[in-house]
This record gives sequence, C-alpha cells and structure tokens, in this order.
Amino acid sequence: MRWQLGRRSSNVEDRRGGVSTPIVGGGIGAALISLVILLLGGDPSVIWQNESSSDRPVTNSPQTTASQDEAADFVSVVLADTEDTWTEIFQRNGQTYTKPKLVLYSDAVKSACGFARSAVGPFYCPADQKVYIDLSFYQDLRNRYQAPGDFAQAYVIAHEIGHHVQNLLGISDQVRSLQSRASQTQANQLSVKLELQADCFAGVWANNAQRTRQILETGDIEEALNAASSIGDDRLQEQAKGYVVPESFTHGSSTQRVRWFKRGIQTGNPDQCNTFAESNL
Repeated sequence: MRWQLGRRSSNVEDRRGGVSTPIVGGGIGAALISLVILLLGGDPSVIWQNESSSDRPVTNSPQTTASQDEAADFVSVVLADTEDTWTEIFQRNGQTYTKPKLVLYSDAVKSACGFARSAVGPFYCPADQKVYIDLSFYQDLRNRYQAPGDFAQAYVIAHEIGHHVQNLLGISDQVRSLQSRASQTQANQLSVKLELQADCFAGVWANNAQRTRQILETGDIEEALNAASSIGDDRLQEQAKGYVVPESFTHGSSTQRVRWFKRGIQTGNPDQCNTFAESNL
C-alpha cells in the first residue's frame, strides 16, 4: 500500500503507555464475549456497562518503540484517507461528515462505552464517536490469524470507520432498537447485517481511495480479502471449538465477509451496501 506520502490526520489521540489499572466487573461471561469481539473486530459497546470507577485517571505519556511509532504514523495516514473519502461521499449526498477521533492505547483504555482491555481488539464507541486500537492487535492479525500486510491493517481501520458511518446515518440506532425487541437468534442476524455492511463500507473506502489517490499495490486487495476471511465467524468457531453454530454468528461467515467487502470495493457505492435489504447475504 502506498501510504508514506499520504496526509496525516489531526484526529489521533495517543494514550499509549498510560493504563495499567485492571478492569473490574463484567465477570467471566463478559470476558468471553469480549474475546469473541476481539476475534471479529466488532463494536463491544453492546456488552459493556459504564462503571462507577469511570473517574479513574488515564495518563497520556506514550512509551513506544520505533516500530510502534511507524505503525501509529500508518494509522494516522489511513484515518486521514478515510476522512477524505467519506467527506466527499457525504458532500455528494448533501450531508456533512463528522470526523471521528482515533485513540491509540496500550493494555487498557477508558472510553464513553466503559473500560476495555486490549483483548477486545479494535472497536468503535458510538457514545463518543471514537475508534480505539492497541497497535499490538496487528501482531495478532499477522501471527495468530495469518493475515499479514499493511492493507490488511488498513481494512481493520476502515471497518471500524464503517461503524462510524453507520452511526452518523442512524443505522446503528435503528439496529439496536430492533435488537431490543428481537429474539437472540434474530438479534444475532441483525448484528451480522450490521457488520457485513461495515465490511462493505470498508470496500467503498478502498475503491474511492484508489480512484482518487492510487494507494493500491499488487497484492493489497488479496491481503484485505484474506483478513476478512480469517475473522469470519465460521472459521473462528471451528478453530476455537472444532464445530460451527451458524445461529450464533454475530459478524458473518468468511465467505460473507469477503463477498461484502468485494461488493464495496467493486462498486465504490455505499448504496450498494444495504445488507438489510438482502435475503441472501
């Protein structure tokens, strides 16, 4: 991916090296759900509760290595690129794109959605409109999930920005409202559609970024498709338990995640990402 000459975003908050306080509350069940969300790259705010200890201090004194600083620079460029893409798309539709903040942290972080350890993976918190990422996740993406490459890393960021787009458009609120009145299986199906749409939005970003700024190099798309496939519900369940339970999917199968990312990158049109209108995902 050609990123070194890209614009850097001014919307990055660096909180690395600041949090060592254990997270309390939630119990084993919440910890297990958070682990699943780590594997799937989703929005853990649906399981968190704001805790009474929310006034615990978070220091802002980064202690980083050169490789981590390069990764932070990369994240800033990708964020800036998503800003440019979605600002243009929103303007074409007579709307204003509100740029989210991206928070870099290490070990644990305080957000408006509650406290989180890095084990939850990258996530978007709609309550404060911020994306949170511990850069150590990229080591897991490369080593544990066998999804190396800088464009695979960019896909992860673009997916979380996709959740921000859903939040701005009111889609997330609508889904949460429907889920509150649905059975667990139906709520899971709605979650899958939300996540697949975020994958499609990630593809929309890639299409527009390539069209306007020629960011792609040979093999980049394959890296992103491999990452999407590696974190499908079916693959993760097979690896973790040895069998698959489709009714429990919350993010979509490997095939579905690849299909919707492809649709976004092939069309570049967010209108083509309406997973909620599709009977066959």
